[in-house]
Amino acid sequence: MAKQFPDGFQIATHSHPRDQVIYGISGVMRIETLEGAWIVPPDRALLLPAGMDHSVDVRGSVEMRTLYITPTKPAGIKVLAVSPLMRELISALAQEPMDYSGNNRAEQIAELISMELSRASALPLNIPLPQDVRLQQVCQKVLNDPSIKLTLEEWAGLAAISSKTLARLCKKELGMSFSVWRRRIRFAKALEMLGQNHPIKRIAQECGYKSSSAFTYAFRQQFGETPKAFPAFRIQAD
Repeated sequence: MAKQFPDGFQIATHSHPRDQVIYGISGVMRIETLEGAWIVPPDRALLLPAGMDHSVDVRGSVEMRTLYITPTKPAGIKVLAVSPLMRELISALAQEPMDYSGNNRAEQIAELISMELSRASALPLNIPLPQDVRLQQVCQKVLNDPSIKLTLEEWAGLAAISSKTLARLCKKELGMSFSVWRRRIRFAKALEMLGQNHPIKRIAQECGYKSSSAFTYAFRQQFGETPKAFPAFRIQAD
């Protein structure tokens, strides 16, 4: 199914009876669940398990394809790299009716998509959220302003805990260190701003980098290409 949404559009919390594949062609989407948030840039796909409540926030003018497939095995939510073959398969299935049961061609395409999804590489574009109220205080401040520069001890002081306790909570509840989680928040904000075609200098400042060059270097280390070469920016600029 082909869909288009303007910048700032929101889709309220809902779920689907089948696994959903959300593929972005332009713009950036932020999908939120009780487990956390996932950023979906252009030319990437989100695999969403059946029955999972989620909402969608649109950053930039979004063109997307959404598909519903019958799971071949239990799946977890994840953002995936999209191969040229998967891209063509998604395009083909999006032209079929949403309910394609009994449609031999569509069922075979969906089966091929499921096979490609099982082979696709998961990307580090998820933002896990904590349950511990002390860690929630710290994480919310980072979410509100990723540019804040504090030491681990200073962040811990905001929650009236030791830096060791903060580090332990991050490993337990976020599955990563505080610095890695904060870097994900910064990149998530950067991707959303790229989708809205903001200047690189402003993105660098709002994401806590000293300069555009420092941001560009960190971005390339994470994604393998510069911000201006990334699909979210390139498509908006075309």
